[in-house]
Amino acid sequence: MKRIVLFVLTNLAVMLVLGVALSIIMPLLGIRPEQGGMAPLLVFAAVFGMGGAFISLAMSKWTAKRMVGAQVIDQPRNDTETWLLNTVRRQAELAGIGMPEVAIYDAPDVNAFATGWNRDAALVAVSTGLLHNMSRDEAEAVLGHEISHVANGDMVTLALIQGVVNTFVIFFSKLFGIMVDRVLLKNDGRSGRGIGAFVAEMAAQLVLGVLASMIVMWFSRQREFRADAGGASLAGRNKMIAALEKLKINHEQTVLPEKMAAFGISGGKGMTRLFMTHPPLEERIEALRAGN
Repeated sequence: MKRIVLFVLTNLAVMLVLGVALSIIMPLLGIRPEQGGMAPLLVFAAVFGMGGAFISLAMSKWTAKRMVGAQVIDQPRNDTETWLLNTVRRQAELAGIGMPEVAIYDAPDVNAFATGWNRDAALVAVSTGLLHNMSRDEAEAVLGHEISHVANGDMVTLALIQGVVNTFVIFFSKLFGIMVDRVLLKNDGRSGRGIGAFVAEMAAQLVLGVLASMIVMWFSRQREFRADAGGASLAGRNKMIAALEKLKINHEQTVLPEKMAAFGISGGKGMTRLFMTHPPLEERIEALRAGN
């Protein structure tokens, strides 16, 4: 529950900040949507909405490393690190992508994630809990799952979808603020927008932001099935099924930090299906067994 709530609140906070910045910048440039400037409003909403999503994507590797304390393997210090590098290198070549950075982070949960703005310059990180609790066959399948996320361009696509929904959230929340200001508060706009319009706009951003998060999380769930299929292709179907079954056994353990949960392999439980970043493990296992 905390993972999902913080995921939603983080995105809402970003949009609120962008909305406030837009409210300040547009009047300075003489753009007033309440006076018919809807086209410029949509352009500015797109710049801020898409820009915020892609700035987050560009910073994703840097952010991820610091959030989980991931240590990139520059020179392997033991057999496990050598195996990790060799496995990721082999799978990256098979998937047709550049060699990602490989990192390990200290956490008891059985998990891994991939992130990065470029499929040829990504980051793949695994937890110490995964290395301690999974066999190498199972870990190989998990790595294949993450490499498939990179090869499928899932991080970029997720940023695009997030940017589009952010754009419309900003745009329609501003329209709602204008409507409240004009229709309910009877403000003729001669002295600018009233505080009521600003409050209404922020409230609309909160509500629309939650609805937008449902769209983003729907895509997140769909991409997990594709990454599972990719992991099965790179490591073997039986290994991928075994890895998911091991994750199912460990699903009650602590999961990734909230902002990174959508990039991991083990999604945990959400408060409802609409707010789950990952499909239930039972469905993912069944899909692999059915050959999907």
